Formats: sequence, C-alpha cells, structure tokens
Amino acid sequence: MKKLTGLTILILLLAGCKWNPLHDAKGPNQQPSNEPSYLSENENIEQDKQQTEKPTSSGMTKEKEPPDQAEEDELALEAAYFNEVIEVDGKKEIVNAANTLALVNKTFALPVDYTPDDLVRPNVPFSFGNQDIEKSYLRKEAAEALEKMFAAAKKDGIQLYAASGYRSYSRQQEVFEAEVAQSGEKKAAQVVAIPGNSEHQTGLAMDITSESANFFLNEEFGKKPEGNWLQENAHKFGFILRYPKGKEKITGYQYEPWHFRYVGKEAASVMYERNWTLEEYFEHASKI
Repeated sequence: MKKLTGLTILILLLAGCKWNPLHDAKGPNQQPSNEPSYLSENENIEQDKQQTEKPTSSGMTKEKEPPDQAEEDELALEAAYFNEVIEVDGKKEIVNAANTLALVNKTFALPVDYTPDDLVRPNVPFSFGNQDIEKSYLRKEAAEALEKMFAAAKKDGIQLYAASGYRSYSRQQEVFEAEVAQSGEKKAAQVVAIPGNSEHQTGLAMDITSESANFFLNEEFGKKPEGNWLQENAHKFGFILRYPKGKEKITGYQYEPWHFRYVGKEAASVMYERNWTLEEYFEHASKI
C-alpha cells in the first residue's frame, strides 16, 4: 500500500512540471542549451516563431524589408556620369570634363586647357549690366535652366542678378593670386579654388546676388528673401546650393549661399530632398 501511495505522489509531481519545448528541439548530437528551463510561455512562443519563420515569396524573411526600388532607381547612374580620372603632375585630372555631373573639388581637377564648347550668354539681368564678358557665359543647358529659374523667381516677386558664371583656368589663376596677396595662401584656399579645381571652369556654376545684398557675394545673401527663395526652389530647375552651411568639412569650402551649380533636375531633386552635397550624392550613387 505504501508503495502504491508513493508511486501515485511521484506521478502527480511529474504531471505538475512545465514542459519546455527547447528540450525536445535538440537532436542527440546537439550541445545542451544555455537557456534556462524556466522560460516563460511568451518567451518560448517567440523563440519558436523565430526558428520556424519561413521566407516570403520574394525570398526575404519577414524581419527584412525588401529594398525600395524607387530609391535604387533614383541613385542609379550611367557610368559616364562618374569622374574618369588620370594622374597628371600629382593631380587627379578629370578626363570626361564635359560631364554635367562632373565632381570638381579640391581632390578632382579639370584639365588646364578645358573650355566648354557650348558656352552662351543667358538672357538674365547681370549685376555688372550688359557687358559681354567671360563671366556672363554658361553652358547652353545650364543657361536655359537659369533663364527659367530667374523668370519663376520674378513671378514670385524675387529679382535675381547673375554675378559670375564661366571662368577660364587663366582667369581663376588671377582671382586666386589676388586672394593670396590679400589674405595669404592658407586663407585663400578656403574661399577661392586653386586654378583647375574651380567649378566655374565647367561652365555649369553661377554666382547669384541681389539688390538687397548690395550686389555683394557674402553670407548675408543667404538671409535675404532672394537667397531663401533660391535655397528652396533652385532644385526645381536643376541647380544645387553647392557649398551649404554645415557641410564645410565635406566640400572643403566655407558656406557660399550665392554659388549655385547646375546638375540637372533629377540629381538636384535627390540632393535637395536628402540634404546632400555633390560629394555625398556620389557616395550613394551606383553605376549601371
């Protein structure tokens, strides 16, 4: 009788123990789990869910979202839009200089003899009047976009003035040397590109000013209605604010609210929406 009572008690005790599915999940050659046997029911369910979750029809598990195809398309560029570079006298020189997305900065330079073959004078107001001089020119595509941008600004009650567009290598050399004489070479390199490394030589950049800024090119322009309008609308016409505030370490230049670079509407919109510089854009772009 005592044996029967003891056996009954043992059966009742075993029936009261909690079953842990982790024990049954192990095969004969698997190492013991480090997990304690007193996991809560919710924890056990969660582990079972992770172990048994199957791939979706796209081949991705539910934890991983598939890549955004629209974003991939936006950042896919033909190889021709990336710099083709050769080493010349210790400089990284851009071979495909006519590329509208050419990345010209302190690292990548244009050839000494590069001059765009499609320079035209845009029909816009200039801060220096009607003088037909070198800096009043831009490449045709950029010039047409500038005209549309100035016209749209005028409809919004904003009067813009073009101040300086295309600049040859020799002219850039004069500008740089004048700045060196005035403030020293180290300071000059922060505000003026050395010859060959200036975006103005591409014929795709235009410095813009206004009467409210006394036709100066300074940081105050960024606080004027004209400067604000450009920062919010230039991308709609294919231009980017090339040297924005807070990005000095990336661009290598101080904030220049007057300097706008033509890159085309598609690329300009991507950079505007993501608050990217041209350097950052190429960090994310992929070749196709």
